[in-house]
Amino acid sequence: MADMTAEQDWAQLFELAPVSLWLEDFSALRQLFQRWREQGVSDLRAHLAADPERLRQCSAALRVLQVNRQTLQMFGAQDLEALLQGLPQIFRDEMLVHHAEDMVRLWNGALEYRSQTVNYTLDGRRLDVLLHVRVLPGHEQDWGRVLLSLEDVSERELARRALLGSERYAQGLFEHSPVSLWVEDFSGVKRLLDEVREQGITDFRTFTDVHPDFVERCMAQIRVLDVNRQTLRMFRVPDKAALIEALPLIFRDEMRRPFTEQLIDLWNGQLLQQRETVNYSRDGEMLHVHLQFSVLPGYEQDWSLVQVALTDISARKKAEAYLEFLGKHDALTKLRNRSFFNDELNRLERRGLGPVAVLVVDVNGLKAVNDACGHAAGDALLRRAGEVLAKAVEAPMTASRIGGDEFVLLMPGADEQAGEQLLQQLRELLELNNQFHGGEPLDLSLGLAVWRPGERLEASLHRADTLMYEHKRRYYQTREHERRAGAAPA
Repeated sequence: MADMTAEQDWAQLFELAPVSLWLEDFSALRQLFQRWREQGVSDLRAHLAADPERLRQCSAALRVLQVNRQTLQMFGAQDLEALLQGLPQIFRDEMLVHHAEDMVRLWNGALEYRSQTVNYTLDGRRLDVLLHVRVLPGHEQDWGRVLLSLEDVSERELARRALLGSERYAQGLFEHSPVSLWVEDFSGVKRLLDEVREQGITDFRTFTDVHPDFVERCMAQIRVLDVNRQTLRMFRVPDKAALIEALPLIFRDEMRRPFTEQLIDLWNGQLLQQRETVNYSRDGEMLHVHLQFSVLPGYEQDWSLVQVALTDISARKKAEAYLEFLGKHDALTKLRNRSFFNDELNRLERRGLGPVAVLVVDVNGLKAVNDACGHAAGDALLRRAGEVLAKAVEAPMTASRIGGDEFVLLMPGADEQAGEQLLQQLRELLELNNQFHGGEPLDLSLGLAVWRPGERLEASLHRADTLMYEHKRRYYQTREHERRAGAAPA
């Protein structure tokens, strides 16, 4: 009577359990395994993989004896008969892969195991389930009674897959961003700043001026956690390990001043920053970059997670530099242009510090070359004049092209003697240039004057210009005399 009551209690617990319970008979499966062993099978996984029909034989050997109410509800079956008829719909697709691994566990002697698998309701809805299989006591030798419990974890798995999808999406945005992205740990930098603050320092800018080594220490405390593909391309490294190894080559020299400003902003509580700075590729090329720095939300207290975005603006900087160059330089000769010359003339006069030697230079015979050989030949002659003058000047001297074939050299601090030395140097450079270049020789008319305080600089420029024209007049008189002498009859 007591045994009957216990059996009734067990049946009631089985029926009312809040999880899906299956009572099954695995004895036919055990017999199938025994036959395969006798046939010499030792690796069940390979045996099943060689022929999909063998896995179906395993499934067919499992006999469902009983299921509880929760099972029928979970799979949408009206009764046990409907459930059994729908088993091919329930156990399919991804479940077969898991099922093969479960068979291997039993083959290897596991009488109890857990796994996660996929089933389907009779109306086709996917179920992610946790499976717990236990050969019941007393049936270890024949597997005649096996209890299976299935816990529906579909909602949890759906949330996990959604989270995984979000992570992949975020990682994809990170990896394939067209700008260089860095994830860094600035907690070491914050500790150093906190230590300085605890020492009573209030003027941090002055502190960094007096202790430039502190900036170096902060730079060394930055830990790179991750970078994206664009970063590897931008800094010309094959992988992240190579990038980290190359950091001393990347963060150096002209980067220190912008980094100091970044530290000062952090000291003042600016956790979101933008600025232009300089880095270097691994092969040494200077990279101008626009930096966007942000301590990520939730990490404001320790700065242990920071995102840095770098946009390469080197091309823009080169274009700006070129436009600036064009604004103050002559495109043909690469010397300074008239705009710069006028500014420099005014600057020197405002300073009122003399002497200043003024040398006016004009290219002789340019019109004749243009008429005879074309303007390309004339431009070549002007470029040669630019080469000669550029080699003659050293800062603070300047050489400017102020007209078609007219140039002016301004030599702050130079007196008559220094001016004469420059004239001699120009004659020597002119001779060398004519030896190097074939064709029409380059010839220059020169006029030198020295400005001293008490007169207008324009006046000395006019004197030099007059002397240059006198030199030019003598040049053309000599050429005309030579032409007539050559044309006289023998």
